[in-house]
Amino acid sequence: MSKKFSKILTLVAGLIGLIGFYFFIRIMMEGDEAIEAMLADDTIKDSIVSPFITFAKFTLIATALLAVVFSIVNMIKNPQGLKTTLIGVAAFGVILAIAYMTASDAAVLDVSGRVLENGEAGSVSKWVSTGINFSALLGGVGLLFFLIDFGRSFVK
Repeated sequence: MSKKFSKILTLVAGLIGLIGFYFFIRIMMEGDEAIEAMLADDTIKDSIVSPFITFAKFTLIATALLAVVFSIVNMIKNPQGLKTTLIGVAAFGVILAIAYMTASDAAVLDVSGRVLENGEAGSVSKWVSTGINFSALLGGVGLLFFLIDFGRSFVK
């Protein structure tokens, strides 16, 4: 990366930080009681918090788009990296498929056996269970690789 581009990125990051700091100071000067009163009156659209929320949404969307665009550009420039990325995505897909097949779509029950509010059986319950299983499987894979790496370094 060139020095000029690096300086521009540093200036943009600093500008975003200054804008966020400006909103932070304005919210702090307004005070908790005033903001809570606005929330109670449902006048959040006219409050001091609304521009900050809009700025945060814009920053999130811009960051996500830039990350995706730069990732795609780097994969196109480096075909070997594209191959590695596709293998990784395929591995995630296999783990997701395993998590989905092992997930339950049963209703979510409390301790006394009653169905929790919004815990009905169906596709939402299946995908929530899939997410939990997916996280557990990824944690298990990560732990396995950690132990393998630990064992290799221990042998050396």
